[in-house]
Amino acid sequence: MDRTHAARTRTFLLVLAFVGFISLGLPDAMTGVAWPSVRDTFHLRQGAVGLVLVVSGIGYLISSFLSGQLTQAIGIGLLLAGSTGMVAAAMYGFAFAPLWLGFVLSALLHGLGSGAIDSGLNGYSAHHMSARHMIWLHACYCFGALIGPVLMSKVLARGHHYSVGYSITGSTMLLLAVLFLMTQRLWGETESSGPQIRVPLRGSGVLRHPMVWMQMAIYFLYTGLEVTFSQWTYTVLTESRAVSPETAGIAVGSYWGAIGIGRVISGAVADRFGIDRLVRCCLVTATLGALLFATQLPVAFTLPGLTLIGLGLAPVYPCLMSRTPKRLGIELSSHAIGFQVGAAMIGAAAIPGVLGVLAGRAGLETIAIGSVVLFAVLNLLHESLLRMPEAVE
Repeated sequence: MDRTHAARTRTFLLVLAFVGFISLGLPDAMTGVAWPSVRDTFHLRQGAVGLVLVVSGIGYLISSFLSGQLTQAIGIGLLLAGSTGMVAAAMYGFAFAPLWLGFVLSALLHGLGSGAIDSGLNGYSAHHMSARHMIWLHACYCFGALIGPVLMSKVLARGHHYSVGYSITGSTMLLLAVLFLMTQRLWGETESSGPQIRVPLRGSGVLRHPMVWMQMAIYFLYTGLEVTFSQWTYTVLTESRAVSPETAGIAVGSYWGAIGIGRVISGAVADRFGIDRLVRCCLVTATLGALLFATQLPVAFTLPGLTLIGLGLAPVYPCLMSRTPKRLGIELSSHAIGFQVGAAMIGAAAIPGVLGVLAGRAGLETIAIGSVVLFAVLNLLHESLLRMPEAVE
């Protein structure tokens, strides 16, 4: 393959990856808006959303940890096509499940598909794209996550069933699955132009590295906090602070929009500012935003707090992912990236789930207070990571 053709192929796949991450973000932020309606449909308690998140996280964990072997066995193109098709099926399951068990099983399918997509695209991007493109890739996810809650809130505000929002998302994912299937061979064409990665047959050796565990812990907390504000902000605002449903939906969308805009900006300045220093400053910013949100001030102050949280969280996930090959070396990072994504999704299920259980006992404002505490822990873990020696290849 000549250089011109290879460059065009990489550009095309970059654009397709951007579209893939936009679509990946669509369903992830919808459940928080749809949950009060889902809860009432199946006559559930507030904390029952934790089961959905835990089951989805288990699916994410399984597919993320196996992503290295799956990519090696069937190729990333086919992996992306099949996984996106699974997410599409999960959306239709959410929409039309007649029983609560069917909704929960759809969450498992959603986790399995999304974990493979997330790990596959992150692994490909970390080894074939610059840090700037990695950050912008995750910005696309946030724009999808911005559209998702706004779409669902509009559907509900107009008196439609939540199945309408999930069906629209499912159809979008199905079209993307077809596109991945049609281009599956192109993903393999760029392998020869990237770094040669030798994936170990087992991940147990990778898990002996202390930095892998440290980064997994950071991803666990980071994603748990990110999803907590996505899933619970709508409920906290509407049921604890008497904010209108449409305004609360806009607040959730603004939160994701701030993450997206923050990633666009940080992608442009990361190399000059320094990735590690950027993450440090942004974690402090997010912590200040969480403190502002927890003060229970009027919505005019709550929205700036959510914006600060979004802007602060913006570059953390992609920056850490982009640094993984340099911190661990190419061979270890091939498995470690999947483990990080798996740990992230466990956190995405466990942290908002546990906070939801606590909220059911002590009130919804427990979620905001608990988030401040977890942000403090996250800052400490990142500072510890910066002091660990790197293994650059």
